[in-house]
Amino acid sequence: MIRVAAVGDVHMDVDVLGRYRPSLEQLGGTADVLLLAGDLTRHGTVDEAQCVAREFGDLPVPVIAVLGNHDHHSDQPREVTKVLASAGITVLEGDGITISCRDAKLGVAGVKGFGGGFAGRCASMFGESEIKDFVRTTERSANRLQAALLSLDCDVLVAMTHYAPVPDTLQGEPLEIYPFLGSYLLGQAIDAAPTALAVHGHAHAGVERGITPGGVRVRNVAHPVIRQAYSVYQLELPSASRMPVSQGAGRGIDSLSNDV
Repeated sequence: MIRVAAVGDVHMDVDVLGRYRPSLEQLGGTADVLLLAGDLTRHGTVDEAQCVAREFGDLPVPVIAVLGNHDHHSDQPREVTKVLASAGITVLEGDGITISCRDAKLGVAGVKGFGGGFAGRCASMFGESEIKDFVRTTERSANRLQAALLSLDCDVLVAMTHYAPVPDTLQGEPLEIYPFLGSYLLGQAIDAAPTALAVHGHAHAGVERGITPGGVRVRNVAHPVIRQAYSVYQLELPSASRMPVSQGAGRGIDSLSNDV
């Protein structure tokens, strides 16, 4: 098993410092990697990013993140990313990383994602240029996620976004805002690769569990949903010897918990 810990929407600022750290320092015994699914800050400022770095830096496991819409609010995503990188946190945006875990290789591909809605009730590339730009942004993001997923040579493959790839995990959110919470295009990208697990945040009033049309398990790890410092998901390794993701990867998953 590879043990993947994940949380999103921690919205760090000085008043939140120390909330997660006691549980995070125990990660070495419960997980092999920590994924941060965006909205790490409240307003995307450098000062807030430094709080994220203090809280989630220098942990006993690798930390991999994507940014969220809050992290872009101050138009400083590059500066925020630099602060996180200086603390050893890998920030993905349309790319991926492979790490060694338990004599196997875990691949993580990540992108912030964007809105647009879901099959049958979504925006389309038609009409005003503003609508086309909106849809084009989502298409570009989904294409980059798909390319990153397909590029990784690993035993187990995980996709991480901030925006939701399926509507399942949005239950509890107002239907009127579904188009601003995610896009089916992200789900299609995830299904294009042998993805074992997809994690996202953003939907604070949603639910944890969902599944893509292709059968990939999706978990909404927004902190207001999981209500703990992180959740841990166990991913089964392929029974055969190591094989590239292009040949398939296990999709078994069991959910564990870590109380705050």
